Amino acid sequence: MKTAIVTDSTAYIPKQQAADKGIHVVPLQITFGNESYAETELDTLEFYEKARTELPKTSQPPVGEFVSLYEKLSRQYDEVVAIHLSSGISGTMAGSKQAGDMTEGVDVHVFDSEIACAVQGFYALKAADLAGQGMDASGILEELEEMKKTLRAYFMVEDLRHLQRGGRLSGAQALVGSMLQIKPLLHFQDKLIVPYEKIRTRKKAMNRIAEELKKDCGKGPLQATVIHANRLEEAEKWKAELELTCPDVEFTISHFGPVIGTHLGEGAMGLGWAKK
Repeated sequence: MKTAIVTDSTAYIPKQQAADKGIHVVPLQITFGNESYAETELDTLEFYEKARTELPKTSQPPVGEFVSLYEKLSRQYDEVVAIHLSSGISGTMAGSKQAGDMTEGVDVHVFDSEIACAVQGFYALKAADLAGQGMDASGILEELEEMKKTLRAYFMVEDLRHLQRGGRLSGAQALVGSMLQIKPLLHFQDKLIVPYEKIRTRKKAMNRIAEELKKDCGKGPLQATVIHANRLEEAEKWKAELELTCPDVEFTISHFGPVIGTHLGEGAMGLGWAKK
């Protein structure tokens, strides 16, 4: 059985890496005013600059885009494993499943990462490696469920207004939080973004995330990623500090791209990890 791996653009896997691994990426959409873009068409730095003056909107890929891809893959593959951002924050997975049901000649298996960004990418990269070794979709999905048991991620935002606009905080909560300079530490729970702790300063929030990582250090080979929203220098510095604290962990740096950046805002910072 030949198995294809599909994910969406919010996994933020570098284009060359996705190509090398044979991962097919379906982009979500970003809209500024009357102009819509596939997320993969937007330069992240240019996006954040533009978003400072104009608030964008996001939307899931059209079902037809998934159908087109699955029909193309059906000519070369027997099965597809499609890995998507959390179904609790986007209809992308539902659209992918609908398209799979509409496509003949290939079995599409949809996996809910229950998260997003580079941590979602962990699943896609692992799936691609397993598919390359000849594993079928059933075996791949079992391995991904095992990875899910070890996966953790926390992030903080610089500006609460973006979460308010996305319906994550009420206007009153955002106003009080901004006045008190609260940096809410967030995580995914039951497929939704929810507060983990309320912390007063950015540095304390990042230190608190590092404390959570330390709990898992030494429990086996870990991969971790520092995720930033247009704060590369700060991310590199934090990664260097974390490498000293947990020298056995394999660290990378990723970013909150346009779709997720729309909802978290510039300056957001996160850390995610899982067993290799």
